[in-house]
Amino acid sequence: MEEWIKQGEDKVYVAKRLKDDIILTTERTDAMRNYATSLLGKNYDIFFNWSDDEIYCSELVWKIYHQTLGMDLCEPRPLRDFDLSHPEVRRIMEQRYGEIIPLKEVMVSPGDLFDSKMLVEVQKPS
Repeated sequence: MEEWIKQGEDKVYVAKRLKDDIILTTERTDAMRNYATSLLGKNYDIFFNWSDDEIYCSELVWKIYHQTLGMDLCEPRPLRDFDLSHPEVRRIMEQRYGEIIPLKEVMVSPGDLFDSKMLVEVQKPS
């Protein structure tokens, strides 16, 4: 955890959990762990595809809750719904996709997970 925090800007991070964490029984957390373990070894998905062939960070968290608890922490959205106007974003998109950007591809963003009404902040450095 310390290694991960060091990578952040000004070492700022926020930890969140389910508001209704009483539903996290031993059986359910075991199912979450087992599902997550089944995805170990997958390559990181820089193209943000919704398949399980490769997987990216936000997709992993979303799918763990969806597959094991039937909960959608946020609504997956097509790429076209995100603000793609920043020059750095446009440069990365062009670099990854070339001229054919998959604007219909459904994805989950870290920001959408962060803003989930189902989560509550439990730790934030002062």
